Amino acid sequence: MTLSMQIAYMFVLSIPVACVAWTVTHEEVLRESRQYCQEESSRARSLARRKFFYLFTCEYCFSHYVAAAILVITRYRLLFPGWRGYLVAFFALIWIANQYMSIYNRLRLDIKHEQVEIKADEVNADERKGSVRSEKS
Repeated sequence: MTLSMQIAYMFVLSIPVACVAWTVTHEEVLRESRQYCQEESSRARSLARRKFFYLFTCEYCFSHYVAAAILVITRYRLLFPGWRGYLVAFFALIWIANQYMSIYNRLRLDIKHEQVEIKADEVNADERKGSVRSEKS
């Protein structure tokens, strides 16, 4: 496989890594499971148990396990044949996936900020309409 194909695969394979890691650690569909994991990660007695449950609350940490699963499924290697290619691919997938998640998070914050501004503008417009009506009366 050529280097340009390997890089293209890297960017494409990072998408499901980011998607799964983000969904498990942030989306509402798994909120109850995540809350349980958050509680266990803060109150479990053993260090191993706390760290195990923490993995399901941190998108960066969880992306390592998702990337490992993707590598097992696809047998994708980057730059080198054998175990060195898997190692490079592993860290490259994680890094790209976390860049995708950062971009997505920033986009969501911008959208939420715009929605808050729109709502505030609507409230101000309604208040102005109410004050105009009261002045006419």
